Amino acid sequence: MTTTTTTTAHPKVASREEWLAARKDLLAKEKELTKHHDRVSAERRRLPMVKIDKDYVFDGPEGKRSLRDLFDGRQQLIVYHFMFDPKWDEGCPGCTGYVDSLGDLTLMRERNTSMVLISRAPLAKLEAYKARKGWTLPWLSSYESDFNYDFHATADEDVAPVEYNFRDAAELAAMGSKPKGEMHGLSVFFRVGDDLFHTYSSYARGVESLTDSFSLLDVTPYGRQEDWEDSPAGWPQKPTYG
Repeated sequence: MTTTTTTTAHPKVASREEWLAARKDLLAKEKELTKHHDRVSAERRRLPMVKIDKDYVFDGPEGKRSLRDLFDGRQQLIVYHFMFDPKWDEGCPGCTGYVDSLGDLTLMRERNTSMVLISRAPLAKLEAYKARKGWTLPWLSSYESDFNYDFHATADEDVAPVEYNFRDAAELAAMGSKPKGEMHGLSVFFRVGDDLFHTYSSYARGVESLTDSFSLLDVTPYGRQEDWEDSPAGWPQKPTYG
């Protein structure tokens, strides 16, 4: 029999026994990673929050909307900062890929959490792009608002940015050491009566895996609201399968 060789890159070929031993070793590390994720999420649920005193107003299909309106009557709000500069005719390809990757968010809404997209581009550009993509997630324009600047989704050259979660120093250096212009990110807000609070923000790679209800709920103060979570006393929780 003639064996055909190729130049295709591939993992090392091993026996079933060798593969199983390596797989069990990796599984132990995967389990520790899951447990570490749970510990970090528990710490995130204990972050303090900052009261919002500024009245932010956005343009939406139904007219002017306040930040409070975006909660849609729920207690938690997640905002995805979609990169769309007012001068652009199309949205950021990376942000487009992120929204395309979002799953069914019904579970999140059932757990008292809303989600919207916000960009600086005028509403007409957002509506045209949204229709073209067939998206249904609410998308608001912050064109005449300080919102993007205040939550570090837009940075002018003379504005010192917050710490972004870049891959490494080389990636940051490639951007000129200080990010400027539009940035993609995610911010979380919490409502207590009529008062609104900022609880969390993340940018760059800190957002890339937040594409399903569970991972998005993990960055909110209430988390998944299941009884196995290490949450502060009084947090809403119920059995995972009950």
